[in-house]
Amino acid sequence: MTTKNLTKSAAPEAPADEVNTVNVTSALGAGMETITLSHHLNIEGTSYLPGAKIRVPSDYARRLRRQGYVART
Repeated sequence: MTTKNLTKSAAPEAPADEVNTVNVTSALGAGMETITLSHHLNIEGTSYLPGAKIRVPSDYARRLRRQGYVART
């Protein structure tokens, strides 16, 4: 039987106003954006639930919008 490692998952009981900064490879000097996820997303082994607010580089946020991962507000 396999058990999940819950220490790397975003806590479902986390406050809604908490924003996690995600470290992904991006161009130097790229600005950061805060986005709200519309779907479950796994970034570098960390799971983020729908409704989670994360801070990512602008170019990565643009790619997530095109793929439908960013909630429309």
